[in-house]
Amino acid sequence: MTTSPPPSFPVPKFTVAQGPDPRQDRAIRTKALVLSAAAELFSEKGFKQTSVKDVADRMGMTKGAVYFHYPTKEALALAVVEELYERWPALLAEVQEQTPSPLRAAEEIFNRAAVLFRDDPLVQGGARLQIERPLIDAELPVPYVGWTVMITGLLVAARDAGELREGVDPEAAARTLTAAFFGTQHISDVQRRWADVVERWEEVRDLTFYAIRATPSA
Repeated sequence: MTTSPPPSFPVPKFTVAQGPDPRQDRAIRTKALVLSAAAELFSEKGFKQTSVKDVADRMGMTKGAVYFHYPTKEALALAVVEELYERWPALLAEVQEQTPSPLRAAEEIFNRAAVLFRDDPLVQGGARLQIERPLIDAELPVPYVGWTVMITGLLVAARDAGELREGVDPEAAARTLTAAFFGTQHISDVQRRWADVVERWEEVRDLTFYAIRATPSA
């Protein structure tokens, strides 16, 4: 019997051009705030309509101060997307530590991701940048691949634990769930700026996970 590898989220490698590595606490905090301000603006206005001056104005600093940390707008965008990707392995580790059932863990990862899409400007900005990849003169990773890998791993574990309905293919189900979740968050973004993403996801979740969950024995 072969042992399936543990679920993981493969984080793509990023090459982000940045200014000098800040060593003082104040400089480190400022760099993080610049990234957060950029993420908010990318989420609100999109990549094309956001300028480095916009980021500087929101921070109450000069453009030169922003360029000190990130030499181009593309570097800012890449850094936001990199931070987005860093969210997901941490989320996986947190959920797995708290949730012994792999199928329940898959549900909970989507649940918590929905909250992040509603509340976290960095996640919102990174998501919009992913959609606007053709407009950005930088190489961004193909989105949703890591999510499919991560959910496939959890569903393989769920199958091995007898939690999946007989005949459900873990990889096909993972592709379906990933498409359902990100389609839901995209529609919520377009229509309500993510205000109802948690509720809309709960509707989709209850239907999709019901379809793949094993029926309890009588």
